[in-house]
Amino acid sequence: MVLALSGCSSWVCADTTAERGEAGVRVRVVDTDGQPLGVTAAIVDWSVEPHPQVPSEGDRVHFRFRFDGADAYSDPAVDACAVDRERVTLGCQTVSSSQAFGPADDPLTGDDWLVVEHPERVDGVLLIPNDQSYARRTCEEDSKDGGGTHPPKPPSRGDQL
Repeated sequence: MVLALSGCSSWVCADTTAERGEAGVRVRVVDTDGQPLGVTAAIVDWSVEPHPQVPSEGDRVHFRFRFDGADAYSDPAVDACAVDRERVTLGCQTVSSSQAFGPADDPLTGDDWLVVEHPERVDGVLLIPNDQSYARRTCEEDSKDGGGTHPPKPPSRGDQL
């Protein structure tokens, strides 16, 4: 005799985290399975200077970025990190292709600012290729519909890229 309960399943919710890709000035954006999305993100340039709206707060890292291959529907996002000579992160944040609203001659570019504790130590700005735009629910948030592979956690200050 087999007893079956309606609505029950042997499926168990499981969360995994994608492995962080190799950071670079120019990266091919990849999904949580490591497959290319057909989008390239690049740092166009960067400088250390006071933010024009809050110059009294001191120097910040101003950087320009570009997304090639993104469309209005996909909006991929990557982490941008200021690093020192040893590629140790001094500060990071996520930037998305929807932030790229550059001048008419280059509408695929955008810019942003990173706050770092020691701006004089900044040796470059790198991008991490993992797409951060898709935030699927975790098993803890929704054990029925959550789970699956999630983007890697953003780097913290002091992580080596």
